[in-house]
Parts: sequence; structure tokens; C-alpha cells
Amino acid sequence: MTRVVLAPDSFKGTVAAVEAAVALAEGWASVEPEAEFVHRPMADGGEGTVAAFEAAVPGAVRMPLAVDGPAGVRVDTFWLLLPPTVDAPDGTGVIDLASTSGIELLQELRPWDADTTGLGQALAAAIDHGVSRLVVGIGSSASTDGGTGMLSALGARFLDATGVPVARGARGLADIASADLTGLRAAPDVRVLTDVTNPLTGPRGAAAVFGPQKGLRSVDDIAIVDDGLGRLAELLAIDPAGPGYGAAGGTGAALVAWGGELAPGAAEVAELMGLADALSDADAIITGEGSYDGQSGDGKVPSFLANLAAEAGAVAMLAAGRVTADADTSSFADVASLTALAGSSEAALAEPVRWLRAAGAVLARTAAARTAAARTASAGEPS
Repeated sequence: MTRVVLAPDSFKGTVAAVEAAVALAEGWASVEPEAEFVHRPMADGGEGTVAAFEAAVPGAVRMPLAVDGPAGVRVDTFWLLLPPTVDAPDGTGVIDLASTSGIELLQELRPWDADTTGLGQALAAAIDHGVSRLVVGIGSSASTDGGTGMLSALGARFLDATGVPVARGARGLADIASADLTGLRAAPDVRVLTDVTNPLTGPRGAAAVFGPQKGLRSVDDIAIVDDGLGRLAELLAIDPAGPGYGAAGGTGAALVAWGGELAPGAAEVAELMGLADALSDADAIITGEGSYDGQSGDGKVPSFLANLAAEAGAVAMLAAGRVTADADTSSFADVASLTALAGSSEAALAEPVRWLRAAGAVLARTAAARTAAARTASAGEPS
């Protein structure tokens, strides 16, 4: 009987990691009904982080709340309470920016006015509950506010030269003359999950690299926001060149200023949900994401899990929405592309669950064929 760990990331915009894992298992089971499956849907701090923990950690409890979303309206969401552990005796709160202040919550981009207030409100709710530790995923941000909305919701005040609070979002950055942190709530142990290593400012900074995705179009607009982020770094007494400080429109820097510690998203999620233990007696692991390309080897979920599988002696397999020509798939024994199986990207996107099931079946058959070939070769060796 084959033991398969299912640990895909979300197929962004089409299928959540939890659904992807179920579909892959159904496909494999159609070929090998007696197979045993261990579901460990993954995330790297972006979309689906909370859902991944909810699926993988027994006893996790949703804690509903409403926050001020990036569109300026209330958003019904939740944070996740994980059971107590030795290093977090009062439990761990898992919160992702995507579900509180994320770009998917916008119907249209708001480059100047979207902010991270909702994230801060969710963090405050978890602190009020009394958790020992916070795990914060900061992918999929809608704003470039330097995390000022989040810090404001936690008690900070950002004031202009006349002592009046500045406008929310990137709009207010240029007007910040002082930061009053006397009312800022104390941070518990805070782990910040991100796969971004960009600094806060400069040509690789939050405004220059990620600002256009959030609606900052002109060179002048980007320069205004970049200057504002630099001034914010001075007021928060942090180095704008810090790796990962530019994540989520500068929210990475704000969380560090609050007391958080940045961590590689995939590695931290894997550790917190015990993926290494799940792999210790597994035969194979299937991971994947929407697009496996030339950048997927840079700390993303699939490449990280391929290395983890190699350490555990398990076979690593990949199922991806598409696999581009520049992608390095050498770490995987078998690869299934939904686009190739469906015949086109349009067909794959139209029915992703169907083609994930097909991918699971293909991977099961190729694994069985490889095992059979190995047995044949072994039988033919001289004793």
C-alpha cells in the first residue's frame, strides 16, 4: 500500500490548496484504491495560509470577526485559533493578510487609499483572546501603506506637522511628520510568513516592484510612495534595506518594528504543521501550484517540499496548472501539467478540479510503472 502526502499550494484564483489536495487524492485512488493519504495542504504566507492550517491541525477553531477591508467597507472574516502547545501554552493565532486586507477583496484597485487596518484589527482580536503566539501570513496585499493601517489599529498614531492623524493608505505617507507609538500594543511571539526578500525602499523596494500591481502607475507616483516609506523607516527606527521589509507593501517592515520575526513562509508553515513527521514514513509527496516556472525554485512551496522529500527518502511529484519551458523540474520524479492534460490553459482553468483528479491518476500510474520497473530490474540482478 502506498502512503502519499498531499501538500499542494493553492492554484491562485482557481482552486484552494485544500480542494487541490482532495482532488489529487481522488485521482490517485481511482488507480490505487487501497492507497493511504495524508493531507497537508500548504501555503507560503499568501492566499490560503489560514485554510492550510485549519485542514492540517486537529482542534483548530475558527474565530469569526468583521474588519475594515481595503475597499473601505466591512469584511466578514476569521482568524484561526490553534490548540495549546509547549511553546505556545495559550494557543496560537493564525491570521493572513489576504483575508483581511488582501487584493482579492477589491473590485477595483485603490493604490492611494487601500490600507492594512483590517489586518491590525484581526491581530488585536487574537491578542484580546490571549494567545501566546501569532503566525501572520502577509501575501496578497492590496496596499502600499507601509503597514501604517495595521499599526494604527494596534494603537500607533501617525501625525502630520500640525499633530493631526494623516490619511489612511499610501495617500498619507508623504504627510507623516511623527509617529506616536506610546499606545502601541505589546506584541506576543510573532512569526511573519513571507516568500518575499525585497527591501522596503529603492529600485527593489515595495513601491517600485509591487506598487504597479496595486495601481501605482507613474514614475512620479512610485517615487512619492518610496520617499514616504523611507521617512516611515526613520520614524520606526528600522533599516529600510532589511530583506523582506518590502513584503506586503511595507507591512513586513511594520511587523518587524512591532516585534515580529520574518520567516520563509513555506518552511515555517511546514514546520508548524509537522510536515517532516508526515513524510517520515511516506512513499511519495505530491505538491504543486498554479504556474511552475523559472521563479518557482526560489523558496516557493514546490521546490522547498522537493528538498524535504529528498531528506525523508520520499518520491517528490509535481502537479501544476502549467509548467513553463524555463522551469527546473529535475527535483521531481514525475510531473503532471493540467494544461497539457486538458489540451489548453483555457480548458484547464475552466475545470481545474477535473484536471487535478486527472493529474492524480497520471501520477499514480507513473509511480506504479516506476515501481514495477525497479522490481523487474532488481529481480534480474545476479545474486
